[in-house]
Amino acid sequence: MEILEILIPFAGGLGMFIYGMQTMAQGLENAAGNRMRSLLEVLTKNKFLGVLLGAAITAVIQSSSATTVMVVGFVNAGIMNLQQAMGVIMGANIGTTVTGWLVSSTEWAKFLSPTMLAPLAIMIGVIIMMTGKRYATKETAKIIFGFGLLFVGISTMSSAVAPLKENEAFCSVFVTLGHNPLLGIAAGAIVTAIIQSSSASVGILQSLAAAGLVPFNAAIYIIMGQNIGTCITAILSGLGANKNAKTAGLMHLLFNIIGTIIFSTGAIAYLSIVNPIWAAGNITQTQIGLIHTLFNIGTTLLLFPVSDWIIKLAMKIGKVDTEKAEEPISLLDERMLETPGIALQSLNGELIRMGNMVKDVLHNAREALLHPNLDTIRQVKELERRIDEMTAAISDYAIRLSALQISQQEHWETVRILQIASDMERISDQCENLAEYAEQMLEKRMNFSESAQQELMQMSDLCSACYTYALRSYAENDRESVVMAIEKETLADKLEIDFRSQNIARLTQHQCNAQTGIVFQDALVSLERISDHARNIAEEKAKIFI
Repeated sequence: MEILEILIPFAGGLGMFIYGMQTMAQGLENAAGNRMRSLLEVLTKNKFLGVLLGAAITAVIQSSSATTVMVVGFVNAGIMNLQQAMGVIMGANIGTTVTGWLVSSTEWAKFLSPTMLAPLAIMIGVIIMMTGKRYATKETAKIIFGFGLLFVGISTMSSAVAPLKENEAFCSVFVTLGHNPLLGIAAGAIVTAIIQSSSASVGILQSLAAAGLVPFNAAIYIIMGQNIGTCITAILSGLGANKNAKTAGLMHLLFNIIGTIIFSTGAIAYLSIVNPIWAAGNITQTQIGLIHTLFNIGTTLLLFPVSDWIIKLAMKIGKVDTEKAEEPISLLDERMLETPGIALQSLNGELIRMGNMVKDVLHNAREALLHPNLDTIRQVKELERRIDEMTAAISDYAIRLSALQISQQEHWETVRILQIASDMERISDQCENLAEYAEQMLEKRMNFSESAQQELMQMSDLCSACYTYALRSYAENDRESVVMAIEKETLADKLEIDFRSQNIARLTQHQCNAQTGIVFQDALVSLERISDHARNIAEEKAKIFI
């Protein structure tokens, strides 16, 4: 028997299986992108809902590794805390069992026979892909095409390894793995770590089982090892992240190791003492799917009550100091770009965070202008510098996101974020101008007249209110705030004209000197421009309501 005659078709089948799984998952993910983004809201509630979320997302993207990498990114970005991450990780282990049931459906649902349904699904998918013009139609075609290719791949792998049933040396390897749990667990972990997908490694095991090559006991230990091996992706993903993100990867590893220890101990006792005959019998694809599901659900049920203890253990191993919170300039994480719908949600959250920072710098600029002091001026300049860096990070991330395969709606949302980020950055620039005017007042020991002070206070309060409404309209999807922001900006235009005239009157009546009058006029212009940019933000949001 030529090894290449087995290896080449098996490798080709594995390639089709993985590509089909990824294509189907991408289509599902893109089709459900907005729903997946809305699911993130449950993260603010409790750990149990996090379990449901993790299971739902993993069932869609067909990979617990991808979900946990997403979790690492969320923790690194500060969007998710470790308690929320723990819930999603437990749910991810449950969601990944969907692929096993999909593959095993050829046994319990005969109409899904690869020889009949898979080629038909591929043909239908290709026809829709070539003729469909709408984005949603093309994503549906991906789902159908990926579904068919996945089954062709599993069928090819099973056919390729079928001759190995007569090879005593190959069969003895699985017998050895069944008699030695540590070797079985290690084999499952190593293979899964290499291909970085527990769904794919379970599919390989099922293809071997379809050929009648895998004993029951060997399969159990290999499945447990696969759950450990899938953690390698999250661990590697956390290498360049902060300590909390690394801890999220460690939590996943500890969770699966503890579950493996508990269930492997039970399996050893049952298969060696209670039912040794069953242990030696061959396992089916459906039984693999069932064991994989029972192991992951059982581990979650057992460890859910003590999950806080696992978090503390992971934090201790990762040397996380709860007293020190890491706060980078930008919380955006490139891991999110693997899931465009989630990346857009992350980008939106970062824009709102920057919006609140702009609100702070606007408040400080107002204080600096009305009550000049060096500390407040320095705070304005430091905040403005951070906002510039955040704008650059948001713009770069948005451009990278727009280059991915996203829907037309998501594309326009990304463009809207770019425009709003630009307006927010210009507001912070005007705040820096106000701080510089305050600095001039200090250096030259100038003071505004009482009437000028009152006018600047009125104008700055109005412009601050305009921006507050604009930010609220975006962050809370509030129509009323859009109207209020526009009204405040219209009033600011009128006040700017009125106060400019009154400033000229003061200058002609020698109630203030020329230098102070110029600073007043420049400050008035900056404040009016702040209201203009705030209105732009509100109007961008208004486009959604039209």
